[in-house]
Amino acid sequence: MTSDELTEFAKRYAKAWCSYNPESVAAFFAENGSLSVNDGPLAVGRAAIADIAQGFMRTFPDMTVTFDKLDRREDRTAFHWTLSGTYAGTGNRVRISGYELWKMDHDGLIAQSEGHFDAADYERQLKGQVMSDP
Repeated sequence: MTSDELTEFAKRYAKAWCSYNPESVAAFFAENGSLSVNDGPLAVGRAAIADIAQGFMRTFPDMTVTFDKLDRREDRTAFHWTLSGTYAGTGNRVRISGYELWKMDHDGLIAQSEGHFDAADYERQLKGQVMSDP
């Protein structure tokens, strides 16, 4: 994939996360692709990946995911994103940034994605706790 093609792919991927259609997110993955979030359990296959996406969509009913940048790393690409939305459990606003480390397959789909974000900051925001300045 060229750099421009990968950028367009990333823009469409972020848009899929905002679609509230978890299958549209899963369609960016190879049939037996995988996704892990913060070294959690590995979701393998499009149905399992759609379940992860559905969980985020349910947790943040007004969720938006923006594509921030791509960062090439050896045989992988880091897709940097920002998620913002209202936590359904408390009504607290959440804004968290992170990245997915993608390994692409020969068909131009995600074969493996390792998602990473600051879990402690995420939990603080879910609970409505504000970080104090140092």
